[in-house]
Order: sequence, then structure tokens, then C-alpha cells
Amino acid sequence: MGEWQEDKLQELRFLDSDRTMFMKIAKWSEELGFEYCTFAVRTPLPVSKAQTFAISNYPEDWLSSYQCNNFVSIDPVVRHSMCSQEMLVWSDNLFADVPEFWQSAKTAGLRFGLTQPTRGNHGVAGLLSLARSSDSITSSELDESKFKLAWLAQIAHQGMSKYLISDSMPATGENLSKREISVLRWIAEGKTSNDIAEILGISERTVNFHINNAVSKLGTTNRTAAAVRAALLGLL
Repeated sequence: MGEWQEDKLQELRFLDSDRTMFMKIAKWSEELGFEYCTFAVRTPLPVSKAQTFAISNYPEDWLSSYQCNNFVSIDPVVRHSMCSQEMLVWSDNLFADVPEFWQSAKTAGLRFGLTQPTRGNHGVAGLLSLARSSDSITSSELDESKFKLAWLAQIAHQGMSKYLISDSMPATGENLSKREISVLRWIAEGKTSNDIAEILGISERTVNFHINNAVSKLGTTNRTAAAVRAALLGLL
């Protein structure tokens, strides 16, 4: 997992737009076995009219139908993502209350899929949905790839949000210390706090102190998101 993460973070350093970022996310999704990919993000403000931004390679006919019919208002995937950060595997039961919607999605080739919700700074909610036209998602497949999927969702949130809703993202990662950057680099390689403490010859408590500082400075919600954001800023 560590080597996989490091390879992906290295590739992120050369991306400079929402389109190139999304193309990379879609490519990695395909490597994990999914034909289609969507990332959407929703701002919490203004409260009376929250804004949603999305980028997708779903079939054009489906995207047009989704927008024209305002499917976002009945989509159970969206409803789940607004109140939970648990990964959601699509099923007939999930869409039982909206059978026509579900049938339309399957006809478009979105027959099997999953969604990983995310939360960013300032209450920004995101979701990464991956789908394919054949082969159900097995429990063994999930066990093998769930950490990669969750990590990919974090990358999408940190990377895509800065393009889609730049005003809601922290401006910089300036003032990170050399030690904080070093700790984040090891986190990006999949190391635990205990691992990093042994590598750097410091206490685990000190490692966590640096992690908390970095998370605060970068405006993220956890260590993984901080490592991703630091990589996107070219700090690693």
C-alpha cells in the first residue's frame, strides 16, 4: 500500500488543472476495475442554496438525463453521502424507492458501483462514485481494495476541490516546518506514527504533535488528507 501511495503522489506533482486531475483519478479507478468515475463536491454555504460541482466520465446521455430530471434530489447515493462517510456499495435495496431511476442508470451501463463520501475543511462534502457495466462487486474485491478506494477519494477531494471550489480551500501550506514535511512524507508512504518515530528517532508523541500542526496549517481533517494536500502543493 505504501509504494502504491507514493507512486500516486509522485504523479500528482505534475497536474495543473481540474481536467488533468480528473483524468488521472479516472485512470486509477480503471486500474481498480471501474469503467466510470464521478467526483462531486457540495459547499455548505450559502445555507439557503448550497452549491454542487461535479466532474464525470459517465455516459453523456445519463448525465443529461440526471440533470434534466433533477435526479440529484432523489438519488439515495447523494442522500447517504450527506450524512455518512461510510463506503456505500450500490444494490437493488438501496434504490428500492426509486426503481425508475435505478433502471435508467443500469440501462446507461452503471450497473455495479460504489461511493466513498469524504469531508473536507469548512464543512465541504464530497463523494467519489465508481461504476462499471458488468461483474458484481465481491466482498473479497472490497477487502483487497477498500483502503486504496478510501485513499483515492481523499486524493480526489483534496485535489479536485481546489479547482472546483477554490474559495473554500486553504490558500497555502506555507510555514510547514522541515520536520512536519518529513513526517507527512512518511505518512504518504503508508507509515504509522510508531514507524515514523523509529525512523526519525523521536517519540511517537512528538510525531503526533507534528501531524496535528500540519493538519491545522493545511486546513485538512486528518493525516491522510494533509499528506495528499502537501503533495498537491509540491511540498513533498
